[in-house]
Amino acid sequence: MPSFLLVFLGGGLGSLSRWGLSLAIQPLLPKFPWATLLANALACLVMGIILQQQLGTGVTEPRRLLLAVGFCGGFSTFSTFTAETFQLWQNGQPLMAIWNILGNMVICLVCLILGMKLGWPS
Repeated sequence: MPSFLLVFLGGGLGSLSRWGLSLAIQPLLPKFPWATLLANALACLVMGIILQQQLGTGVTEPRRLLLAVGFCGGFSTFSTFTAETFQLWQNGQPLMAIWNILGNMVICLVCLILGMKLGWPS
């Protein structure tokens, strides 16, 4: 399969998954952008697994394009994270905005490291 189709397919699946996650979570917990945090954390977990594979047994280029570039790129979202943080700040919730920034950075880094520890057999 051509590289651009793998990225396209992975990105589409990632975007749809993120949208579905948002539909499922945000109505339950509307005061904080939990869906974005969870999407970013899960994408970092998958990325950590892929990175570990790349360092160990190797990852095929089609798998990397489909999962790391496509799916993780479509599933995680820095632009939404930034917009939601700005909204919290604009709505007079600067502490929530700061917690959103710190939470995303710390949780996503921990998830990346956890993913690398888990590895994923090729």
